[in-house]
Amino acid sequence: MNNYLFINGECKIKFMAFINGAEWIIIILIVVILFFGAKKIPELARSLGKASSEFQRARIDAKKTLENDKYSPPTKSVDREKLESIAETLGVDYTNKNDQDLRQAIELELKKQNNE
Repeated sequence: MNNYLFINGECKIKFMAFINGAEWIIIILIVVILFFGAKKIPELARSLGKASSEFQRARIDAKKTLENDKYSPPTKSVDREKLESIAETLGVDYTNKNDQDLRQAIELELKKQNNE
């Protein structure tokens, strides 16, 4: 690919080949200043910095929460606590039973007590 453009018989360097790398950053900065104005640039930088710090803080909090959850024992759900309370009241053994089995055991005990 040749980097030259011939216009009216003259050899001129192509614009895109001439501008590469750091020049594009300067061009983008000039466009941003023209678009937003010089007074808005510090405000935009501040808001970008705040957003970045909020993101980092949220990421650190999420990491801490995951680590705490990994080492803390699982908590009982409210439903499980209610089932265990009912089972204890009825005299049903709730150890080594999942929620579904415990519900069935409670229903059987209630039927037994209603038949008596």
